Amino acid sequence: MMQAGSSTIDPKEVAKFEQSAQDWWGGIKNSPLHKLNPVRLDYIVRHVCEQFDRDPRAPKPFTGLDIVDVGCGGGLLAEPMARLGAKVTGIDPSPANIEVSTGHAAESGLVIDYRCAAAEDLASERALFDVVLSMEVVEHVTDVEAYIAAAAALVKPGGLMFLATLNRTMKSFALAIVGVEYVLGWLPRGTHEHHRFVKPRELADALMAGGLTIKDETGVVYNPLTDRMRLSRDMDVNYMMLAERPAR
Repeated sequence: MMQAGSSTIDPKEVAKFEQSAQDWWGGIKNSPLHKLNPVRLDYIVRHVCEQFDRDPRAPKPFTGLDIVDVGCGGGLLAEPMARLGAKVTGIDPSPANIEVSTGHAAESGLVIDYRCAAAEDLASERALFDVVLSMEVVEHVTDVEAYIAAAAALVKPGGLMFLATLNRTMKSFALAIVGVEYVLGWLPRGTHEHHRFVKPRELADALMAGGLTIKDETGVVYNPLTDRMRLSRDMDVNYMMLAERPAR
């Protein structure tokens, strides 16, 4: 693995998640991700099946696909990908996260290649994947453009890259930081820093600079009445973006 100083990993950001590594599966500190997971999973399944001509109703529609989950945390997305039949690699700079994700996968009877590594490590190995997942990562790296360049390099021709992050708006400050961290207490205070949030145009520009084309973008909003997340045209706070590397 590269040293943190030669990659886009921020040791201070990694330390934040080290402290709550044991909370990935059911812990209140990560409840926003548990609420978000069904929405992002449905989004991924729909677009992957469309891209690779798979039947989403099949028991394992992702069979034969190589997927990497960059910043995999405790494996909240990596595990569903494996259950759908994909060959899954999960990487994270936190040894504690890798320990938790590896243990949980073993308990669940899943085979997932978890590594304590950064996107730059796999890029230097010239590793390629049909699908690259980068969910809730870009707001924690030291250099968004450099990180996207490394992650985009992992996408095979004809492959997809999914990203989820937070928009840099006053609304996101009010809801994602003040609301989630200070009022509701769903995340520890200081989990997010508003200046690190990324506007959709900035993310799209970085992806295109990495040789990818933008296929889709969508907002994700929380409904307090149903206690559920859903897709929306409103991208002011949470949003997802899908990019493709054109086939040769």
